[in-house]
Amino acid sequence: MTTYTARPIEPTALARLRVVDDAGQPCVPYTATEGGSPLRCCLRAVAPGERIALVSYAPLRRWAAATGARPGAYDEQGPVFIHAEECAGPPADSGAYPFDRPGALRTLRRYDSEGRIVGGRLLEIPAEATEGFDKAFAEAFADPRVALVHVRAVEYGCFQFEVRRPQGS
Repeated sequence: MTTYTARPIEPTALARLRVVDDAGQPCVPYTATEGGSPLRCCLRAVAPGERIALVSYAPLRRWAAATGARPGAYDEQGPVFIHAEECAGPPADSGAYPFDRPGALRTLRRYDSEGRIVGGRLLEIPAEATEGFDKAFAEAFADPRVALVHVRAVEYGCFQFEVRRPQGS
Protein backbone atom coordinates (compact mmCIF):
# COMPACT_ATOMS: atom_id res chain seq x y z
CA MET A 1 0.00 0.00 0.00
CA THR A 2 1.41 3.38 -1.02
CA THR A 3 2.06 6.09 1.54
CA TYR A 4 1.91 9.01 -0.89
CA THR A 5 -0.55 9.87 -3.64
CA ALA A 6 0.56 9.77 -7.27
CA ARG A 7 -1.43 12.49 -9.02
CA PRO A 8 -2.59 12.18 -12.64
CA ILE A 9 -3.18 15.21 -14.84
CA GLU A 10 -6.27 17.00 -13.51
CA PRO A 11 -9.52 16.54 -15.51
CA THR A 12 -9.85 20.26 -16.30
CA ALA A 13 -6.31 20.32 -17.69
CA LEU A 14 -7.01 17.16 -19.70
CA ALA A 15 -10.10 18.74 -21.25
CA ARG A 16 -7.98 21.63 -22.52
CA LEU A 17 -5.09 19.39 -23.63
CA ARG A 18 -7.54 17.39 -25.75
CA VAL A 19 -8.14 20.57 -27.76
CA VAL A 20 -4.83 22.44 -27.66
CA ASP A 21 -1.70 21.49 -25.70
CA ASP A 22 0.56 23.63 -23.52
CA ALA A 23 2.74 24.46 -26.53
CA GLY A 24 -0.30 25.85 -28.36
CA GLN A 25 -0.51 22.91 -30.77
CA PRO A 26 -3.81 21.20 -31.64
CA CYS A 27 -4.39 17.74 -30.20
CA VAL A 28 -4.00 15.06 -32.88
CA PRO A 29 -5.51 11.76 -31.69
CA TYR A 30 -4.55 8.41 -33.18
CA THR A 31 -5.07 4.73 -32.51
CA ALA A 32 -2.20 3.05 -30.69
CA THR A 33 -0.79 0.09 -32.59
CA GLU A 34 1.51 -0.90 -29.73
CA GLY A 35 1.05 -0.83 -26.00
CA GLY A 36 3.26 0.15 -23.11
CA SER A 37 3.55 3.93 -23.29
CA PRO A 38 2.56 5.64 -20.01
CA LEU A 39 -0.80 7.40 -19.95
CA ARG A 40 -0.75 10.41 -17.61
CA CYS A 41 -4.54 10.68 -17.43
CA CYS A 42 -5.11 7.32 -15.79
CA LEU A 43 -1.54 6.38 -14.73
CA ARG A 44 -1.33 3.10 -16.60
CA ALA A 45 0.16 1.79 -19.82
CA VAL A 46 -1.47 2.23 -23.22
CA ALA A 47 -3.14 -0.88 -24.65
CA PRO A 48 -3.06 -1.51 -28.42
CA GLY A 49 -6.18 -0.17 -30.13
CA GLU A 50 -6.79 2.69 -27.68
CA ARG A 51 -7.34 6.22 -28.98
CA ILE A 52 -4.56 8.37 -27.55
CA ALA A 53 -2.71 11.61 -28.21
CA LEU A 54 0.83 12.80 -27.58
CA VAL A 55 0.60 16.35 -26.25
CA SER A 56 2.92 18.91 -24.72
CA TYR A 57 2.23 19.35 -21.00
CA ALA A 58 3.58 21.86 -18.47
CA PRO A 59 2.89 20.29 -15.06
CA LEU A 60 4.57 22.96 -12.96
CA ARG A 61 2.73 25.75 -14.79
CA ARG A 62 -0.64 24.32 -13.84
CA TRP A 63 0.32 23.84 -10.18
CA ALA A 64 1.77 27.37 -10.07
CA ALA A 65 -1.43 28.88 -11.49
CA ALA A 66 -3.43 27.19 -8.73
CA THR A 67 -1.05 28.14 -5.90
CA GLY A 68 0.29 31.53 -6.97
CA ALA A 69 3.84 30.21 -7.27
CA ARG A 70 6.25 31.80 -9.74
CA PRO A 71 8.54 29.09 -11.14
CA GLY A 72 10.15 31.33 -13.76
CA ALA A 73 12.62 29.37 -15.87
CA TYR A 74 11.63 26.10 -14.15
CA ASP A 75 8.29 26.21 -15.99
CA GLU A 76 9.00 23.60 -18.64
CA GLN A 77 6.85 21.50 -20.90
CA GLY A 78 7.30 18.13 -22.48
CA PRO A 79 5.48 15.32 -24.27
CA VAL A 80 2.99 13.07 -22.49
CA PHE A 81 0.47 10.49 -23.66
CA ILE A 82 -3.19 10.91 -22.74
CA HIS A 83 -6.42 9.26 -23.82
CA ALA A 84 -7.93 11.17 -26.75
CA GLU A 85 -11.33 11.15 -25.04
CA GLU A 86 -12.33 11.45 -21.40
CA CYS A 87 -11.42 8.39 -19.35
CA ALA A 88 -12.21 7.15 -15.86
CA GLY A 89 -8.79 8.17 -14.52
CA PRO A 90 -6.66 6.00 -12.28
CA PRO A 91 -8.16 3.43 -9.94
CA ALA A 92 -9.06 4.82 -6.50
CA ASP A 93 -6.15 3.00 -4.87
CA SER A 94 -4.23 0.31 -6.66
CA GLY A 95 -1.81 -0.11 -3.75
CA ALA A 96 1.17 0.61 -6.01
CA TYR A 97 2.82 3.56 -7.69
CA PRO A 98 2.35 3.85 -11.45
CA PHE A 99 5.06 2.85 -13.89
CA ASP A 100 6.96 1.03 -11.13
CA ARG A 101 8.89 -1.56 -13.13
CA PRO A 102 11.84 -2.78 -11.02
CA GLY A 103 15.16 -1.72 -12.52
CA ALA A 104 13.72 1.35 -14.28
CA LEU A 105 15.47 4.63 -13.51
CA ARG A 106 13.52 7.62 -12.25
CA THR A 107 14.49 11.15 -11.31
CA LEU A 108 12.57 12.60 -8.39
CA ARG A 109 12.80 16.35 -8.84
CA ARG A 110 11.90 18.40 -5.76
CA TYR A 111 10.25 21.83 -5.94
CA ASP A 112 9.67 24.47 -3.28
CA SER A 113 6.49 26.52 -2.77
CA GLU A 114 7.62 28.99 -5.46
CA GLY A 115 8.17 26.22 -8.01
CA ARG A 116 11.94 26.30 -7.93
CA ILE A 117 14.06 23.16 -7.87
CA VAL A 118 15.49 22.47 -4.42
CA GLY A 119 17.04 19.11 -5.08
CA GLY A 120 16.52 15.79 -6.69
CA ARG A 121 17.33 12.15 -6.50
CA LEU A 122 17.96 9.29 -8.86
CA LEU A 123 15.95 6.19 -8.02
CA GLU A 124 16.52 2.79 -9.53
CA ILE A 125 13.20 1.17 -8.78
CA PRO A 126 13.92 -1.78 -6.47
CA ALA A 127 12.15 -5.15 -6.46
CA GLU A 128 10.03 -3.78 -3.62
CA ALA A 129 8.95 -0.80 -5.70
CA THR A 130 6.36 0.65 -3.34
CA GLU A 131 8.79 0.66 -0.42
CA GLY A 132 11.47 2.23 -2.62
CA PHE A 133 9.19 5.06 -3.73
CA ASP A 134 7.88 5.57 -0.18
CA LYS A 135 11.42 5.91 1.13
CA ALA A 136 12.41 8.36 -1.62
CA PHE A 137 9.30 10.53 -1.05
CA ALA A 138 9.80 10.48 2.73
CA GLU A 139 13.38 11.64 2.15
CA ALA A 140 12.16 14.44 -0.13
CA PHE A 141 9.45 15.68 2.23
CA ALA A 142 11.82 15.56 5.22
CA ASP A 143 13.10 18.84 3.76
CA PRO A 144 10.48 21.40 4.85
CA ARG A 145 11.09 23.45 1.71
CA VAL A 146 9.78 20.70 -0.57
CA ALA A 147 6.18 21.30 -1.68
CA LEU A 148 5.97 18.73 -4.47
CA VAL A 149 7.98 16.11 -6.32
CA HIS A 150 7.88 15.35 -10.03
CA VAL A 151 8.80 11.82 -11.04
CA ARG A 152 10.42 11.58 -14.48
CA ALA A 153 11.80 8.74 -16.56
CA VAL A 154 15.56 9.06 -16.94
CA GLU A 155 15.72 7.64 -20.47
CA TYR A 156 13.59 10.34 -22.10
CA GLY A 157 13.09 12.82 -19.24
CA CYS A 158 9.33 12.32 -19.54
CA PHE A 159 7.08 13.46 -16.73
CA GLN A 160 5.53 10.38 -15.10
CA PHE A 161 3.51 11.72 -12.17
CA GLU A 162 3.47 14.22 -9.34
CA VAL A 163 3.36 13.79 -5.56
CA ARG A 164 2.48 16.74 -3.33
CA ARG A 165 3.42 17.30 0.29
CA PRO A 166 0.85 15.47 2.43
CA GLN A 167 -1.60 17.73 4.27
CA GLY A 168 -0.48 18.56 7.77
CA SER A 169 3.19 17.75 7.28
